[in-house]
Amino acid sequence: MPAVLWPLLFGNFVIGTGVMVVPGTLNEISGSLDVSVATAGQLISAGAVLMALGAPLLAALVAGWDRRRLLALSMVWYGALHLACTFAPTFAALLPLRVLTMIAPAIFTPQAAACVGLLVPTEQRGRAITFIFLGWSLASVLGMPIGAFVGGTLGWRIAFGAVVLLSLVSAFWVWRTMPDGVKPPALSAAAWRETFRSRALMLCVLVTVLYSAGQFVLFSYFAPYYKLKIGITPVQLSLLFMWFGAFGFLGNMLMSRHVDRIGAPRAVMLGVGSMAVSLLIFPLGTSLILAALVSIPWALGCFSSNSAQQARLVAIAPALASASIALNSSAMYAGQAIGAASGGWLIARGSMDMLHWAGFVGLLLAMGVSALATRYQGTHRATG
Repeated sequence: MPAVLWPLLFGNFVIGTGVMVVPGTLNEISGSLDVSVATAGQLISAGAVLMALGAPLLAALVAGWDRRRLLALSMVWYGALHLACTFAPTFAALLPLRVLTMIAPAIFTPQAAACVGLLVPTEQRGRAITFIFLGWSLASVLGMPIGAFVGGTLGWRIAFGAVVLLSLVSAFWVWRTMPDGVKPPALSAAAWRETFRSRALMLCVLVTVLYSAGQFVLFSYFAPYYKLKIGITPVQLSLLFMWFGAFGFLGNMLMSRHVDRIGAPRAVMLGVGSMAVSLLIFPLGTSLILAALVSIPWALGCFSSNSAQQARLVAIAPALASASIALNSSAMYAGQAIGAASGGWLIARGSMDMLHWAGFVGLLLAMGVSALATRYQGTHRATG
């Protein structure tokens, strides 16, 4: 892979670490700020709403920006707002700061993917997109487990502080490595209308909403779930997250290598189906070892599914990639918001045992819509 893709991968690692630092430290935030776990979970859903609404709106706003400056400045913002969060004295103060922090993920991840087509040859585009999304997998391997461990031993504020340092390193690396003049063409109103009228593209976006919601119903509450079910300690939780992340990384590596050969639609179906298997058998995780084994299929499909989705959207309509990838990022975050809010609602009503069933239904719906999107994909190519 070209050297310029490495800072984009690292940037996604930092973005993913910052996004997942809240689920990893949810118990500590709840205890420190004296709020319930369900209330603390609003940090996930509220931030995800901002990212969902912000990704397409910001894509239009920054369309003419040089990507070197845009991506570097977004990481500076990420670090500055994480720093502000560490000084929040109450939950009421932390919530709006966390929401503002999520402006950076709404910009960095979709815009990094959208500019890949200008950095690599066409025949390497699918692999390059999945490559930079390995950063999210690495965040689950290293960032989230370390964040959970640091948060559990030194406090959530220190975990947030670590994200500050990583963000500044990322900003510097992007600034030093990205060439000047990388500006994907701005989309016209007609192009946005074409994107929204494409059944294939919009059904793919709906797939992302459904599988993201299905995951985050439960994933958002891993820490309190396992504390209740198996009495997990902070060290054990960090190890479980590391295990999950290792298989997530493996799944994304396999996806990066084989997505162009097996085709993105089939790759998406394999990834979502793999996650559904874990949620179906989730109650079998009655100990730390069994929980780790049950999570393997989920981890393999977790990040690889979204990587395949990005490649799928670009393949359907390369000229509309900036819009479709921004919408897909928006869909991912909308799913997180829906899932986290739904999971919090179930927990508040004493139905924690229903979390995996709610997630399973979401994943089954995603598979059905994905199959329908594949049918319309051929139509889009024929008419396009």
